[in-house]
Amino acid sequence: MASNDLETKHLETLDRDLGRFSSLEKATSYVAKPLVAPALALIFIIIVGILAATTLSGVSNTIIIVIAAVLGAYMALNIGANDVANNMGPAVGANALTMAGAILIAAIFESAGALIAGGDVVSTIAKGIIAPTSMQSVDEFIWAMMAALLSAALWINLATWVGAPVSTTHSIVGGVMGAGIAAAGFSAVNWMTMSKIAASWVISPVLGGVIAALFLWLIKSRIIYQPDKIAAARRWVPILIAIMSGAFASYLALKGIKKIIKIDIQTAIIIGFLIGVATWAITKPIIAKQSVGMENRNKSLKQLFNIPLIVSAALLSFAHGANDVANAVGPLAAIVQASSSGEYITAISIPLWVMVIGAAGISFGLFLFGPKLVRVVGSQITKLNQMRAYCVALSAAITVIVASWLGLPVSSTHIAVGSVFGVGFFREWDSARRMKLAKLSSDKNQLVVAKEERARRKLVRRSHFMSIIAAWIITVPSAAVISGIIYSVILFSTG
Repeated sequence: MASNDLETKHLETLDRDLGRFSSLEKATSYVAKPLVAPALALIFIIIVGILAATTLSGVSNTIIIVIAAVLGAYMALNIGANDVANNMGPAVGANALTMAGAILIAAIFESAGALIAGGDVVSTIAKGIIAPTSMQSVDEFIWAMMAALLSAALWINLATWVGAPVSTTHSIVGGVMGAGIAAAGFSAVNWMTMSKIAASWVISPVLGGVIAALFLWLIKSRIIYQPDKIAAARRWVPILIAIMSGAFASYLALKGIKKIIKIDIQTAIIIGFLIGVATWAITKPIIAKQSVGMENRNKSLKQLFNIPLIVSAALLSFAHGANDVANAVGPLAAIVQASSSGEYITAISIPLWVMVIGAAGISFGLFLFGPKLVRVVGSQITKLNQMRAYCVALSAAITVIVASWLGLPVSSTHIAVGSVFGVGFFREWDSARRMKLAKLSSDKNQLVVAKEERARRKLVRRSHFMSIIAAWIITVPSAAVISGIIYSVILFSTG
């Protein structure tokens, strides 16, 4: 009997020990989990440094180029973590794509855009923000580009950590400006260019929001609020898909393939019109067939927008990879050219190995850190469904075309997030309008429906709105201050 009691005690002690061990294992896993992504990112950056050192062995200033490659990889990771969410967030928020599917599609199309159509010739000092002649030497130029690259990456990293989608273009612009001021004074800055960039803080989100709201109004008035929703969808959905395909054709012709062939705005619009007409002719019978047997309710309509929304997200990623990869590798390419040849006044082309760093870094950054910002853009600003998300994607393409036609500098981040805000604020206005109409008509049933609808919907979150707007406003000056400090530290350390 005593032997059985002793055995029971041993088993109880063993269970407690195993329980403690299990708890310790869970606690260790909980603590270690947040460290996995940064660790993998660090490994990627180290691999880039090793490959750059191996590839460039024997080249002059190898150490400087390797350091620049590491900073370029860090910048690319941050672009993937923050900027790509603008393209995929709406599709994920509308449940048209899973997070894993969005990351896979974005990685493929971002890389394709960067490697196939990216690498357009860039200015030695970021689009004429700083006068090239203001730099007194090659070393001064290299340190300025190093400071700009690191400061922009640090700022985007901070913005991603707090959950604010910011413009990577504005971040690198601020970095270049800050380093230029630290190196050559305020007179080195092209203030006309900077004033246009500052204007884009307002123009981009407002234009994107207005266009997205107009398309949502069109969908609501012509399809959702019609007695026979399915018949209205058969008529209007092919037109909306045609507008999307035409807009993206013009967008990609104008922006996405400029490395391969230069196309002016008029030609791009003609190309878009022709492809739009062809798309309408193809999709009209497809939508008619797909809508057969559908119930006359909004849930049925959402199904018709799933595939067009996924395609639009993929095309936005391709265009983003083609255009914004230069934000990561443009300064790196400038450092490579200045270090190897001593030339920094003339324009430069981005080497293939530099483009690969940018493309891989953006994809890897999206995979490791992107889900946080994807959720912010897709579901935390306002509730999106397939139709609202489609309006956001459509607005992003059209706004870039309109801005290019008017010669206005715009930010893809500001356009996409501004479009989400536009959709949310339109929903608020439309809900309030319907309640007002219900009161005027004294229709109690309609009033009850409208009140329930407004109470049920998640409209624009003011906290997100204010924090994101604040992040946009301080991006350029913040990146500039960080860059100026970094440049001064580098100069002090090397001088």
